Amino acid sequence: MHDYCIRLAGRDDLDGARAVMLDTVYRDFGTGYVPRWHGDIIDLAAAYLAPFRHTLLVALDGVDGEVVATAALDCRGPAHPPNPRHVAERFPSGETAQLRRVYVRPGHRRRGLARHLVAGLLAFAAADGGYRSVYLHTDPAVEGAEGFWRSLGHVVHDEREDPGGGQGIVHFEVPLPALTTSALSFLTP
Repeated sequence: MHDYCIRLAGRDDLDGARAVMLDTVYRDFGTGYVPRWHGDIIDLAAAYLAPFRHTLLVALDGVDGEVVATAALDCRGPAHPPNPRHVAERFPSGETAQLRRVYVRPGHRRRGLARHLVAGLLAFAAADGGYRSVYLHTDPAVEGAEGFWRSLGHVVHDEREDPGGGQGIVHFEVPLPALTTSALSFLTP
């Protein structure tokens, strides 16, 4: 059985985190790197380490220390367009913790890493005190993604039901938990 270390990303983790993210957009999404969608991946420090209300978590393989999973949060709500107007209005920037880049390398999936990473992001959002909601969107064509997010939150809009199918994206809200000391334990050095 593998042991993992989940922690706040530091500068030494950024190359490994970027590799996980880029591998995911090429392999799982099949889109490759698209600057308007994936620009944060190139400068992770500016996107997630520098802004006070943003964070990036990583899971390290306990055997070789390699970054094998990522999860990020920022305070930007979904933009309209390309997202539906009512989704953007429901989740305004500044008040919304948006979950992003929850990616696990294929050889490390089905071990609870994504669930633990998301719990860390939710603890971070609760500790912030300024977020009133947690939002994310996912591509249901990615194996396991829709089922995973349905287990944690509820659908607020499924674009597959729109005339023409929209972007085919499913939008979710995840409950913002109460802040607990134990939930924050790995967020402190």
